Amino acid sequence: MAAFWLSNAARRHRSPSSSILLSYSIYNILVQPSSPPSTTLSKSSPNDAFFNSNHQFQSPYRSWASSSHFYSANIQKIARFRPPFAELAAALNSYAGVSTSASSSSGGDASGRGQRDACKAVKVLSWIDLYLPQKIRPYAHLARLDKPIGTWLLAWPCMWSINMAASPGSLPDFKMMALFGCGALLLRGAGCTVNDLLDRDIDTKVERTKLRPVASGLLSPFEGVSFLGLQLLLGLGILLQLNNYSRVLGASSLLLVFSYPLMKRFTFWPQAFLGLTFNWGALLGWSAIRGSLDPTVVLPLYFSGVCWTLVYDTIYAHQL
Repeated sequence: MAAFWLSNAARRHRSPSSSILLSYSIYNILVQPSSPPSTTLSKSSPNDAFFNSNHQFQSPYRSWASSSHFYSANIQKIARFRPPFAELAAALNSYAGVSTSASSSSGGDASGRGQRDACKAVKVLSWIDLYLPQKIRPYAHLARLDKPIGTWLLAWPCMWSINMAASPGSLPDFKMMALFGCGALLLRGAGCTVNDLLDRDIDTKVERTKLRPVASGLLSPFEGVSFLGLQLLLGLGILLQLNNYSRVLGASSLLLVFSYPLMKRFTFWPQAFLGLTFNWGALLGWSAIRGSLDPTVVLPLYFSGVCWTLVYDTIYAHQL
């Protein structure tokens, strides 16, 4: 994020605002935590040092930007106008302090750990942590609201099927598309909740998952089950707006939703089972429009979606 802000500032060639000054200080804290500098640069001309340099900052500017006075002044200035930013300020101040103290006491290895901790602090904080009330943040993280790609992957097969079921020469049913979009959001959140509840003992042993709400103890299993019930109740409200055939077909998808998290324990092909679950909307979208299924149309769409899921989920697994 800091690098992105810096590139925007370089392209605009203008005096940095408070957010840009903040990004400089964050960058320096993450990349090169150091002791307070002996040389400083006047605030009136930060661009002279920045834009005349190569991809690395000139040492005078780096010293000025990484100074504790500069960092505290700018981060507190923004925190005053954007209250949610105060939490990010506190987290970064904390991790910066760990990094600085570690580098002074234990040398290079400790400094590297401090940098990684600071980067982790920036990665963990999302729009959920900045804007949502504190009481509902764990539930939003449990439903992965800050990672919408899963919702899109669940919604696309529904949209394809609804479009294919539309009468020739007419637009698709936008109301139905909106219902399925909301349903994809709820069902994806319910699937993540089931996954975290079943894997809570395993998640605590994995670096990538140990901070999930249930595994970390932010939410108890009972609270997770209660949240799951709320999501399913809202999903039922959407399902009841469909025809009877689609209601039965949609309810049957819950068997896949609840059993998919267990497939990782019994097979080396959990992504194939994920494909069967995520592409169920290819069947449901058609039946919601036509009132029945046409196997010659929906089955090729469904199984091609399963193959598509095999590809992207295998890539995702190798990226972790």
